[in-house]
Amino acid sequence: MSCEWFWWQWWCAGLVVTREPRPGSDAVSVGRPLPGDVVEDAIDQPFWDACREGIFLVYRCAECGKSFWPAGSCPTHGMQSTEWVRSSGRGRVHTWTVVHHKYSRTFTDSPTIVAVVQLDDGPFFHTNLTAVDFVELAVGLAVQVFFSADDEGMVLPVFRPVVPADDR
Repeated sequence: MSCEWFWWQWWCAGLVVTREPRPGSDAVSVGRPLPGDVVEDAIDQPFWDACREGIFLVYRCAECGKSFWPAGSCPTHGMQSTEWVRSSGRGRVHTWTVVHHKYSRTFTDSPTIVAVVQLDDGPFFHTNLTAVDFVELAVGLAVQVFFSADDEGMVLPVFRPVVPADDR
């Protein structure tokens, strides 16, 4: 096993369970430091600013109207006329998994439900689900966004099941 292979596996896989390659080592697994917190950059700064105001935005092509996640140009036809637009923040669970170990300094709850939500506005959004019992989890579950601040003031969009108006 080459050193490069081991380093690459460690870098890509996060917390991997593997045998330490050094002869005589007692280590069974090698832990990678938790990934950094969510980082804001110039292209998605309007998204994070809106989250702090309780508004959920999606990125949209001004030419064709297709929504997608931040990119330099529309993935459909390559036009660069893009804009942030307000989203309903509603969608349906496309897929989900339960993570039983802490995988980020930002997401500290364990277990954590990590999901891909297909927004009613079109794009998929990778997120955490909260306020849902494991037995209620299902593909197609109607969810809505709400915002949660971490200990350092970062406001994150997370999703929870839609609550019927008469249950509020």
